Amino acid sequence: MGTAVGGGKAVPRYVQIADEIVQQIRAGVLGAGDMVPSESELVDRYGVSGGTIRKAMVEVRASGLVETRHGKGSIVKARPPVRHRSSDRFRRTHRQEGRAAYLAESAQSGAEAKVSVLFIGPIEAPEDIAGRLGVEAGTQVLARRRLYFRNGTPVETASSYLPWDVVKDIPELFAENPGGGGIYARLEEHGHVFAEFVETLQARPASKAETSELALSPGAPVVHLVRDAVTEAGRVVEVCDTLMAADQFVFEYRIPARD
Repeated sequence: MGTAVGGGKAVPRYVQIADEIVQQIRAGVLGAGDMVPSESELVDRYGVSGGTIRKAMVEVRASGLVETRHGKGSIVKARPPVRHRSSDRFRRTHRQEGRAAYLAESAQSGAEAKVSVLFIGPIEAPEDIAGRLGVEAGTQVLARRRLYFRNGTPVETASSYLPWDVVKDIPELFAENPGGGGIYARLEEHGHVFAEFVETLQARPASKAETSELALSPGAPVVHLVRDAVTEAGRVVEVCDTLMAADQFVFEYRIPARD
């Protein structure tokens, strides 16, 4: 039987099988480092063809919960998520203690974090970034592109764009390591005191290039997050364009229930 009926809609058998395997992983029946049963084992277990199992495993890999190793099969990833708490991740006290947001959050989750700087230098602002910064498209801005690792695995890329008139007198922003507390600490030290951070998020499948850069399975989900850092003067002094492996992060928001 190729499909099953549920809620008036036919659910393909391979989707049912994939859902069952994913639930076993989420429930801990298949733990970190465990091998997912082989194709032949799954054929015997579910009484379906090899083609159905291969389609099911495409769905399982798209969940981001397993990785495929050549000659070994699929293995459950050991990648507990970092928790993003919107209410305190950019607290000024973190910067004053010399901790940037990602490093602070990784430490709280018990993970070993590392940041690799891919590029620092002037570029012409793309139209969407220019609009957020309040400058003309093509205006020179400073770009800082980083790749973040957790426990040796790439989990996030981030590109910061800052107005040139803001950064030109802050030499630390042109260095790979801008110092304790990161670029936000340096900006505040030079009078750009933050009032708020505005983030937009979109979930989507990773592109082929993104899959390679973040060591994801084909079609794995990612979260595209763009953040505006707004000062007390009402100016956006940084736009951060971030791509995150979706299985690596949990987003927690505190929303006041008042006027």
